[in-house]
Amino acid sequence: MAINQSNDTDPEGPTLESESADAATSQAVLVELAQPDLTAVLPESLTIDIDLPAPVRAVPADEIAIAIDDVAVNPGYVTPVPISTTAIDLTPIAVADDRAQYSRQARLRGDASTTPESSAMLTADRLLEGKKFGRPAPQGRWPRFVYGVTFHQVNLGDSATYRARRAVDARISKSFEGGTRFVPVLTRKGGVGKTTITTLMGMALADVREDRIVAIDANPDRGTLSERVAKQTRATVRDVVTKAASIGGFTDFSTLVSRDETRLDILASDTDPMLSEAFDENDYNVVADLCSRFYSIVLTDCGTGIVHSVMRATLQRADSVVIVSGGSVDEARLASETLTWLEANGYGELVRNAVVALNTATQGTNLVKLDEIESHFRSRVREIVRIPYDPQLAAGSVVNYKELKQITKDAARELAALVVDGLPARRTA
Repeated sequence: MAINQSNDTDPEGPTLESESADAATSQAVLVELAQPDLTAVLPESLTIDIDLPAPVRAVPADEIAIAIDDVAVNPGYVTPVPISTTAIDLTPIAVADDRAQYSRQARLRGDASTTPESSAMLTADRLLEGKKFGRPAPQGRWPRFVYGVTFHQVNLGDSATYRARRAVDARISKSFEGGTRFVPVLTRKGGVGKTTITTLMGMALADVREDRIVAIDANPDRGTLSERVAKQTRATVRDVVTKAASIGGFTDFSTLVSRDETRLDILASDTDPMLSEAFDENDYNVVADLCSRFYSIVLTDCGTGIVHSVMRATLQRADSVVIVSGGSVDEARLASETLTWLEANGYGELVRNAVVALNTATQGTNLVKLDEIESHFRSRVREIVRIPYDPQLAAGSVVNYKELKQITKDAARELAALVVDGLPARRTA
């Protein structure tokens, strides 16, 4: 029996033929690749495309915790606002009227201010205005006369003289920081009025200032400073040295000094010449240390012994010095020699800052040219002040500051102001 294998009748015939053709082709390519020369078979350009997966970044947990979500803003949701203009009516300010309301006359009329007042308007003159707390009566003949004839309605204020005195008070009241200021009063000539000048200057200081002022009698030859005020104690500098360890406060120290009506404290020197010679540099330092605890200004009435050990301790503490000169030829010459001695011993700065008190109450004043004496001292020191003659000072007894002549008090106040001007307000060291 014959089987028909015709391609026309077998449906799988073309498929077998195609597979056999592909196999033949692959075999031919393998044969060609097996040849040694591959360049003849490979194409001129070969491109290989590899699709890699996209990198995946792992975000740390802490970064996710603080991450801010990106939210897109759609400007289409913003509602447009039409632009408009608003008119404001301004009310003019009546400057003249407001000033009138702030004036004293308007307040006296009872008018109220149309605008709110600041706190600066509540001044003492406004609130204390009245008969009980009125402005004090003016000082000076003409201002007081006008004040009286107008039944206290017109107050011109103090005269120029009294205003100048208040200016001097302001200079004397200068405040200090950093310890006590020491001012010795000295000269090589005795009997020119050192004790009197010390008393006047101390009273002028104590009468104006609010702090404490003390004057120490450091004269080794029995000084008389304590005789210028009413004695309230018999204690001396020797008692201060002896009781220094037991002095705990100002109450204890105040029992050893005599106080004037101006609140000037006087510390007397030893009255026994045998004991006064024993008052040396160490003793003065003990007294000065105690005074520096309770007083802001310490005046020292020095003796004529300029080479005494107490003088050395005094100058070492001095912030300024007052040189006393009389009105005679020899007194002025010895005062100038005192300045020369200070310059020669290393106290040139004290000389340039010194104040000379020219006591015109001494003998021979009317026979010399005081202007020439002043001209000489002005070339060496900072300032010079004339102390006029006063009968109360010439008596050599207790000085009543209120009963002094006005010209004498003005000279003492000017001397005190000049000395305070030269004292340092703050300690540099």
